[in-house]
Parts: sequence; structure tokens; C-alpha cells
Amino acid sequence: MAEDLELTATRPDGPRDGRPDDRTDDRADTRADDRGALRADCARCVGLCCVAPAFTASADFAVDKPAGQACTNLLADFRCGIHADLRDRGYAGCTVFDCFGAAQQVAQVTLAGRDWREAPAIAGQMFAAFTVLRQLHELRWYLTEALTLPPARELRTELGRALEETERLAGEGPERLLAVDVAAHRDEVAPLLQRTSELVRAGARGRRLDRRGADLIGRKLRGADLRGANLRGAYLIGADLRGADLRLADLIGADLRGADVRGADLAGSIFLTQFQVNAARGDADTTLPAALDRPAHWETR
Repeated sequence: MAEDLELTATRPDGPRDGRPDDRTDDRADTRADDRGALRADCARCVGLCCVAPAFTASADFAVDKPAGQACTNLLADFRCGIHADLRDRGYAGCTVFDCFGAAQQVAQVTLAGRDWREAPAIAGQMFAAFTVLRQLHELRWYLTEALTLPPARELRTELGRALEETERLAGEGPERLLAVDVAAHRDEVAPLLQRTSELVRAGARGRRLDRRGADLIGRKLRGADLRGANLRGAYLIGADLRGADLRLADLIGADLRGADVRGADLAGSIFLTQFQVNAARGDADTTLPAALDRPAHWETR
């Protein structure tokens, strides 16, 4: 019960005890802009996210679609025929998905500009490469962010080496790329990201909640003080996080599907991705890290 009370505690309005407000997101300039290549660029893709994954008829997708089969809404030029109306037509899941730039990398670099329609023989290889590369690009996103965080300066050399190795793997040709043991590489990177998280979260005032992997589905956390919280892999599906303070909170792998983050302060959180943001419900008052975009389907007021 005490733990629940702490989770729902209202956040303070400002700094206390004369200490600086930890609202400031003081990130290093080094490599800060290197995540540009890790953003989806559909104009340079060949509709991979509309073909490679499987869809299951649900609240997110209007129909069933097996993996490797093109969505019926995919046009000949690889554009979506209902892009402007995806949510109204029952394809909300499409507006949530983010490939971390893996799709254009596969199309333009890994497979050297070829596509699955013109060369059906490479389709299976292309779809498999997309799956592997998306995971590697997600790791690149986290490592690049870690290098911008001042508290993690002591880990800069190790983080840099891990990023270089991840970039090397991502740059392999199709055969070698498909042979990459992503799980093993992730296990090597994970301790570095964990240490980064600990160093960053140590800067939050007061007790830092540890709810790693916690079931917080539908939890009422409106206005909660979650600064410096460990929410790695937490299930926050449908949680009420309106006005919550998540500065310096670690959100790596947190499930934010349907979470209400209207007015929440996410600007200083760490390891948040576009995929997670897209899955949540926000508004014009939700603050986000500079590297992320405000989803078009969020409330404007």
C-alpha cells in the first residue's frame, strides 16, 4: 500500500531546498544529431513495413495480413493509399510503427537499391534483413543517446566502442547481416545502458522508484512524481500519466500503448523512442525530448 501511495504522489511545482530544477535537459552536443539516419524516411523505402510484418485483425488493424504479403492499401509507388485516413479506417497500428530508419537502410544500402517487386527472388532476404536491422538500429538509437548524456561521460569510451560495433554490424551485406546474433549483441550492450541509466537517474532528487518490468496497466498516476524512476520494461498500457513528471526517468522498453501522457513532462526522460511516443495519447502540453516528433494524431488542444 505504501508503494502505491508513493507512485500516486503529486509532483512538486518547482525546485526545493534551493537546489536547481532538474527540468533542465543538459545534454552534450557530441553526436547529438547523429540520430538523423535512425529516423524513418518513407520516401527512400520500398514499403517494407507494409509487407514484411504480419497484421492481426484487432483494434490496431482492420484485417489479417500474413508476413511477407503486401497490404492491400500499398500502391505501386510504395505509398499508402489511405495514409491520411489510417486511424479512421481501422489501421491505427500503422501510425504507431517506427522502423528506426532500418527500412531505407535495407532498401538503399543493404540491397543496393533493389526492391522485392522487381526482384521477387530477394524478397525473403530483404524482409529478414529488415527485421534484423530494425533491432540493430534501435540499439544504435539508445547508444547514441547515451553518448549525449553528461552524467555518462565516464562511459564515453565504452559506449563509443559499442556504438561502432553496432554500426559495423548494421552495415554488413545481406548474408552476414542475417547471421548476426542480435540477442547476444544486445546482451553485451545492455550492461552499458544500465550503467548509463544509473548515472543519469542519480541526479534526480529524493527517492528514485524502481518499477522495472512492473505491471502498471491502467494505473492512476496522474500528476505523479516519477523523476529518476526506473521504468524499464514496465507495462504502462492505458495508464493515466496526465501531468506526471518523468524527468530523468528510464523508459527503455516501457509499454506505453494507450497511456495518457497529456501534459506530462517527458522532455528529460531517457531512452524514449518515437515508437513509444506514437503509441501513447498526448497533447500540445506534453513535453518531449528534442530528438522526437509530436505525433500528428495527438490532440492539439
